[in-house]
Amino acid sequence: MTARLVAIRLWRATFGAIISDIMVNELRAVVQKLGGKQTLGRTLSSDSDLRDAIRQGFPPAVVEQLMRASGLTLKELAAALDLSPRSLQRRRRSGRLARYESDRLYRLARIVALATESLGENDRALRWLKRPNRALGGVTPVEAIDTELGARQVENVLGRIAYGGIS
Repeated sequence: MTARLVAIRLWRATFGAIISDIMVNELRAVVQKLGGKQTLGRTLSSDSDLRDAIRQGFPPAVVEQLMRASGLTLKELAAALDLSPRSLQRRRRSGRLARYESDRLYRLARIVALATESLGENDRALRWLKRPNRALGGVTPVEAIDTELGARQVENVLGRIAYGGIS
């Protein structure tokens, strides 16, 4: 085996381990924002576990937990999830959330966790999420995440902030 091949394999193994660590930390942070085992009613230790939980629908208590974690009112949360406040209020009192509602709650929890990581502290992240952002066309990050594309744009801005870019 050549030295170059050894170096490439070592780089791949190191890069793979780094990516794996990042994904585990992101999963942990998102699960925490959703309320953890206590609120979700189960342990989520992998992306597969989280995907299954989303498909089955989160328990309604996740709505309350995410409101606390995000600092959003019911009206703001409903807008961020592209749901009517009335529908969200009804869901808080009954059964499990629908798959699409759980997926949107996951999206918001992911953005809140990423903002907290990128900006260093929860209060600062929550303020940033509610302020109009030029890089997002003047809308607040919370307003932008009502679509997957908007959520990706917010992630992009947070990535630039975290790695020293202009945003």
